[in-house]
Amino acid sequence: MFDPKDLQLSSYDYALDLKRIAQKPVEPRHEARLLIVDDNKADNLVAARHAKVWDWQDELQPGDLLVLNDTRVLKARLRVRRSGGGLAELLLLEPLGEGKWLCLGRPAKRMRPGDLLWLEALEQDPIELQVLENDFASGGRIVQFPSCFFDRNNIEELLERYGEVPLPPYIEGHTSSDAERYQTRYAVHPGAVAAPTAGLHLSDELLKNLEIKGVSQAKVTLHIGLGTFRPLEIENLKDLKLHSEWVEVREEVVEAVELCRCRGGRIIAVGTTSVRALEGACIAGKGRLKPFKGRVDLVIKPGYRFGVVDGLLTNFHLPKSSLMLLVSALIGRKRLLALYEEAIKRQYRFYSYGDAMWIKPSAVITSARPQNQEGS
Repeated sequence: MFDPKDLQLSSYDYALDLKRIAQKPVEPRHEARLLIVDDNKADNLVAARHAKVWDWQDELQPGDLLVLNDTRVLKARLRVRRSGGGLAELLLLEPLGEGKWLCLGRPAKRMRPGDLLWLEALEQDPIELQVLENDFASGGRIVQFPSCFFDRNNIEELLERYGEVPLPPYIEGHTSSDAERYQTRYAVHPGAVAAPTAGLHLSDELLKNLEIKGVSQAKVTLHIGLGTFRPLEIENLKDLKLHSEWVEVREEVVEAVELCRCRGGRIIAVGTTSVRALEGACIAGKGRLKPFKGRVDLVIKPGYRFGVVDGLLTNFHLPKSSLMLLVSALIGRKRLLALYEEAIKRQYRFYSYGDAMWIKPSAVITSARPQNQEGS
């Protein structure tokens, strides 16, 4: 039943003690806690079990398909010196061609069109950059880099020398291990400015055990940018729009999904970005999953009928975020908030380095399930 509050941003707020924000990951990866969301019961919004991510292998079935986002986080945070000598910072977002890049700047007000910036790092020669124009849609700046750095692949070498891992601002301490630990074990394609954090829980040992069990894997690519992590600002979510992100769903993914369906398996997305990639490609295919390469600006919120995804492994997300809308579309906003309250009460760890939630297909509200899975 439609609830008007589902389309109000303020309805996705919750109180969280700062102590519950994870400042570092647990080791090994699969030792993070796991909130298992049990079947949807109207009389018990917090029907759930408590386990470890390692125990997730007992929840999956032979024939299931895991869909992973294999994007790799770039060292996209760059320290620059302004013409007047002051220090500033750029967060590289996406290429625009011919060495032009969309960036977020800080302090943005001191980066005006025409200004020169010098990219600096210890034991490296300074590189001259120029602010070309403001980008009003993102609040960012279009910055000219040397023209040889025109895409995500060929700028990675420069970022390795000058850049830093762009950890979220709520993580206060930075260590040398961040470069490895803020990546999934299967990260391949460079381009993200934030990690697909649900995948941070999957160790080599757990992935191997799942493979032995008969759980297949397929990999999509979604380069995480503004569309995922930018805070929402409008109260009325009816016409919400998100910044688009680059996605690739390859032919082998489509084939893996079709084979999984044929054998009666379930499509399990690891992380909200995998959901967005699959569902965006499905919508581009007019309701049928087809190979896709391009930009996706899909908003998933309560009332959405999923076309591909049956279940989801996800983290605990920031209040009033597009990620909370997406998870609410699967299990309902009231239930999500009740489960978050339960997780806080039981001292789960939140956000990027925090614990995880497993939403099994039978926990998804019936009206949201893919049509061929309604009775499951």
